[in-house]
Amino acid sequence: YRKPLKGKEEMFNKNKSHNYAQVGYDSDNDLDDFQDDFIQRQVNQQQLELKRQDEGLEMLSESANRLGTLSLGIHEELNSQNMMLDDMEDELDKATTNLDIVTQKTKELIKKSGGKRNFLLILSMSIVVVILLLLIIYT
Repeated sequence: YRKPLKGKEEMFNKNKSHNYAQVGYDSDNDLDDFQDDFIQRQVNQQQLELKRQDEGLEMLSESANRLGTLSLGIHEELNSQNMMLDDMEDELDKATTNLDIVTQKTKELIKKSGGKRNFLLILSMSIVVVILLLLIIYT
């Protein structure tokens, strides 16, 4: 058995004619606002990330263009050096051919002049003459 509380009962019974408005949380509107804010932040972050990616791609594009220009310059330089090497090879071939001709003619001249024996004799006499000239000059 409960004892009735007079103070509370009287208070509730006395004020029955008052209209009370609901105070509090309008969860639907606040939730919608929160979701809209969240979506807007996400969109802003994605736009910022896209901007960063675009800047990175722009820098990458500029680097690729520089590399392309450098590679074209290197290609032209290599072609030029290959042409110079080809010219040098042709000149070397001509010089080798000329040296072979001179060597062959020298061999023929040695044979006509009496062979190696006469050549060695002439060479040794030339050396003796040079030594005698040096002795005369320094004495």
